[in-house]
Amino acid sequence: MTAERTSVPAMRRSDRVTAILERLAGGGAVNVAGVAHDLGVSVATIRRDLTLLDDQNLVIRTRGGAVGRAEAYELPVRYRDGRGRAAKQAIARMAMCCMTSCRQVVAINGGTTAGEVARLLATRTGLTVVTNALNIASLMVNQPRVKLIVTGGVARPNSYELVGPVAERTLGRMNIDTAFIGIDGINATTGLSTHDAVEAQINALMISRARRVVVVADGSKIGRSLLAPVAGLLAVTELVTDTTADVDEVAAIAARGVKVTVAQPAAR
Repeated sequence: MTAERTSVPAMRRSDRVTAILERLAGGGAVNVAGVAHDLGVSVATIRRDLTLLDDQNLVIRTRGGAVGRAEAYELPVRYRDGRGRAAKQAIARMAMCCMTSCRQVVAINGGTTAGEVARLLATRTGLTVVTNALNIASLMVNQPRVKLIVTGGVARPNSYELVGPVAERTLGRMNIDTAFIGIDGINATTGLSTHDAVEAQINALMISRARRVVVVADGSKIGRSLLAPVAGLLAVTELVTDTTADVDEVAAIAARGVKVTVAQPAAR
C-alpha cells in the first residue's frame, strides 16, 4: 500500500527572506544549498531571494551564498512583520494599560510593534488617532468608532512612514494626549534614535506635541544607538519592552527616570 504524500504549503518570500536575514544577523554567512534544504525550497529560489536582498543592500553575495553586513541597517517593515510577533503583541497589550480613557487624541508612528498597538487601539471607542504611517492608517481606516487623521507627506518605503514638510505642518498643529512611539534604538546614554535623519525629525515632532510618550520597543532595540537621534530620555514617560531586553540596560534607563514595564509572554 502506497502512503499518501502530504502537501506542504510553499513558504512565502517574506518569510524566506526573514529567515535568511536572521541567519545573517551580525555578519554571519549562509550557503545556498543549506538554506534551500532547511526551508524546503529549490536552490534557484534561494538564489533569487539572495539577489533581491543584495539589490536592496541588505546582504553581500558570495560564491555559493551570501554574508550579512556587520553594520546596522534598516530592515524593511515587510520583512520585519512576522519577527517576534508574540513578544510585540505582549508589549502592545501592556502598553494599552496606560489608556485610562478612550476619549483622547492618540498619535502613533510606524513599525511593527507600533502596528500591534494600533490593532488594539482599533477596538476602542471615541479615539482620535493621528498617524504618519501608511500601515497604521490601513488598519484604522475602516474602524467607524475611531476618527483617523493621516498627516500626509513623502512615503519612506522601508518604514511606510510619511515624512517631510507636509507631515511636519500637520503634526505641528496637533495637541496629543498620548503618543505611542516605535523606535529602532533606545539607549540610557544617547536616548532614542533611528536609521534615517528625516524620519527622526518627524518622530521628534510627534513626541514634542504629546503630553505622554510611551515607547514600545522589543528587546532587540534596547541599548542600541543609531545614526539619527530622535529625543533624550527626559521626553519619555514610559518604556514598554519584553523579557529579552538586556537587564543592565533596562535598569540604566529606569535610573534616568523613565518608567519601565517589561511585558511577560502570554501563558500557553
